Amino acid sequence: MSTLPITLAVITYNEAANIARCLDSVPFAAEKLVLDSGSEDATVAIARAHGARVEHQDWLGFGPQRNAASALSAHDWILVLDADEYLSPELAAELQQRLPALMAGTGAAAWLRRSTIYMGKPMRWYRPAVGEKMARLYHRGRARWSDARVHESLRFDGEAPTLRAPFNHINNPTLVHKQLKVLRYSELKCRDWLDKGKPVRMWQTPFVLLFAFIKDYVFRLAFLDGWRGYMVAHTAATYAAYKRMRYYEMRHNPDSVALAADALSRHAIDR
Repeated sequence: MSTLPITLAVITYNEAANIARCLDSVPFAAEKLVLDSGSEDATVAIARAHGARVEHQDWLGFGPQRNAASALSAHDWILVLDADEYLSPELAAELQQRLPALMAGTGAAAWLRRSTIYMGKPMRWYRPAVGEKMARLYHRGRARWSDARVHESLRFDGEAPTLRAPFNHINNPTLVHKQLKVLRYSELKCRDWLDKGKPVRMWQTPFVLLFAFIKDYVFRLAFLDGWRGYMVAHTAATYAAYKRMRYYEMRHNPDSVALAADALSRHAIDR
């Protein structure tokens, strides 16, 4: 397959189980860049064996880490995937066909659709897991990632086309992995809130828990995916509530920030 002047950029930390599949799914990228934050497994060796240039950057948070990868890329047009994501053959073919025209134009970005595989099977009905639109293809001079530690977004102006075929996401191989991610993401979000001085509104927590569950389970159609849908909605709701409880603790016991960081580091889930 001929290559195109585009960089596939992937940020990693202990992704030995996933990185090869991710890199191999984009055979047309002239450059594959892996920005690693100190993996202790075989991530770096596997990435190099699969054609990637590997650079190191201590963890900065998701938004800043992605911007660092953009700055290190050899090409202006960048495709971003997480290590547990990979292109479907249909999307790889569509990108190879449409990229030359996209890159020749003046647009800043393009939307891709993500399909989620949960508990070993694709979700069929839950709306955020079926064709979720995400801006993952962009020109680094016309778009930039927000500086959020977590739940970062790509910022750009103007209209952007949407590609039809999906890319795939292996969403947490077990519920244990999901709960560890909840702890990690909650900590990052709460630190953002702490930096901004967000008011503490603990009274909202029980209502957030209830409404978040109803939103996902009913209005986003998780109930149609059976017990897997229930688990997705339940986890999303408890995550929304836990963030608020953890932020309350940070504000009322500032020492807990460092104590939690140490605990997360010892369990290798600090990034």
